[in-house]
Amino acid sequence: MKVAITGKGGVGKTTLASTLARLYADEGRTVLAADVDPDANLGLALGLTEEEVNAIVPVSKMKTLAKERTGANDQNSFYKLNPQVSDLPDKLAKDINGVKLLVMGTVDTGGSGCVCPEHVMLKAILSSLVFRKDDVVIMDMEAGLEHLGRGTASMMDEFIVVIEPGARSVQTYLRIKQLARDIGVTRVRVVANKVRDESDREFIRSRIPEADLLGFISYNPDVIDADRKGLSPYDCSPDALNEIRAIKATIDAQERI
Repeated sequence: MKVAITGKGGVGKTTLASTLARLYADEGRTVLAADVDPDANLGLALGLTEEEVNAIVPVSKMKTLAKERTGANDQNSFYKLNPQVSDLPDKLAKDINGVKLLVMGTVDTGGSGCVCPEHVMLKAILSSLVFRKDDVVIMDMEAGLEHLGRGTASMMDEFIVVIEPGARSVQTYLRIKQLARDIGVTRVRVVANKVRDESDREFIRSRIPEADLLGFISYNPDVIDADRKGLSPYDCSPDALNEIRAIKATIDAQERI
């Protein structure tokens, strides 16, 4: 199973991504969680300390490795656009609570549109994750829609859009669904987070097709406290854990269809 978790900033993408990753790891599955958000904090949500997270060098910053794999050097302006990288996810990932964390980072190419060796290696690694046939791959995407325009997650099985009960979040889901279709991803599902009461649930049900709605996560101070303390929500919020466990069951059921 290969899923990309996306949505507006602050809606709870990382909470969902980290908890799903740990739940699949609990089953003995090989889980690779890729942090594709420039504001990388998936490691904290998985249970790393701030010091451990700060010590991780994102793949996008590994200039020497990028040159080695692409064949780039100071004397040669030509390099491979499809370097061999299939071994790198396991070599570069950090194991935490049964999950292999791969911090991708991002490459700022500015306005020139140039493609540097680091960018080539980053894209190649993301593409290689799709071919990990028996593994669970969960991408915690950057906020916004730019990654869809670049096709970063175009080979994933499905997108899960995390939304809040509100018109703007629903519009984000609709735009993501259209853009996903444009790059060939036809399965776009929704998780509604920070749900306060039945009126919030009714609002979501009235705007999201039943077939697309995976479930609800209630507004929960424990999750907020966990984030403030730099702890994993998996370890701090039994209620949220149970709700995400139910969402996972729905995902698994749909995968078997």
